[in-house]
Amino acid sequence: MARVLLSKADIGPVEERYVLEAVRSGWVAPLGPHVDAFETEIAARVGVRHALALSSGTAALHLALLGLGAGPGSVVVVPTMTFAASANAVCYTGARPVFVDSDTADGNVDAELLVRAVDALRREGTRVAAVMSVDLFGRCAAYADFEAELASRGVPLLEDACEALGSRRAGRAAGSFGAAAALSFNGNKIITTSGGGMLLSDDADLVARARHLSTQARAPLPWYEHTEVGFNYRLSNVLAALGRAQLTRLDGIVSRRRLIGATYARALADVPGIRFLGDPASETESNCWLTALVLDPAQSPVGAETLIKGLAEEDIEARHLWKPMHAQPVYAGEQAFVTGAADALFANGVVLPSGSSLTADEVDHVVSSTRRCLGMG
Repeated sequence: MARVLLSKADIGPVEERYVLEAVRSGWVAPLGPHVDAFETEIAARVGVRHALALSSGTAALHLALLGLGAGPGSVVVVPTMTFAASANAVCYTGARPVFVDSDTADGNVDAELLVRAVDALRREGTRVAAVMSVDLFGRCAAYADFEAELASRGVPLLEDACEALGSRRAGRAAGSFGAAAALSFNGNKIITTSGGGMLLSDDADLVARARHLSTQARAPLPWYEHTEVGFNYRLSNVLAALGRAQLTRLDGIVSRRRLIGATYARALADVPGIRFLGDPASETESNCWLTALVLDPAQSPVGAETLIKGLAEEDIEARHLWKPMHAQPVYAGEQAFVTGAADALFANGVVLPSGSSLTADEVDHVVSSTRRCLGMG
């Protein structure tokens, strides 16, 4: 059996057909009919008015933050449990990130602490340009607990839904929360364009401004003229074709990942000292991008590092949860509102292979190897 990867791209004949058509059309550079169609289809899927196809989810976050007014002299509040791109995009604007800790149940931002952090910053006279949420591992944050609170304070919300396409919260699609949202189509995401992302918003002016900046801020003249600095952030037509093909299969991809997460939860339910982030055994709204378990150091015979190494010896890729941003050397000096929850999740959490292309034999291999590593073999 080949090495079992964490989240391998799920590519087949449908994707081959779409990409071949794009290549044969001659539209191989950035922009083109597949880009336009991809934007329309993603916007319709998520339920927002406007979408902008970009080179990465990070680019989408960057342009959204600029549109929301982030810049020097301001801060953006960001969950500490996230991939570095969330915080890096804040720094691109000249703003400073301020980190907030996690809810222990699912790893998403602690909603009560988030609101308290915003209030504390505002009392200090700090300009909070925006709050960024992160839908961790595909599970939407608890928006009902803080979206209205932010709105009442006049603080815009940016949803980092880069891991969450196809997920919902209380029936509402990931990517539809806040003033704007970002999706990622990186190679390990739910659907992929190899590399790519999407900015989503109901705000036509915000998206139009981002569209202008994404093409090097070229002025609408018959020659190349620039009155401000822009970015090379657009998606190619060929990659958009790949994304459109993937989008036709999204429901099946999500269903498969949910089944894998539920299989892990049931098969490991009798193992002492473990729990799962969220409830993969009966998940109906998360896309289950990655299934994560958390070891109880008081009960588990091994720790996260030992489990990851043990699975690697069985040719299985498993990883730690995201190392919290407040613990990253590059962000060690930034302000943070922490309780220790994210630190504990990082110390004790492990993400298991979750890709929709995993075979039944590969899932069984992960289960049996995990049980052995945890003393249940």
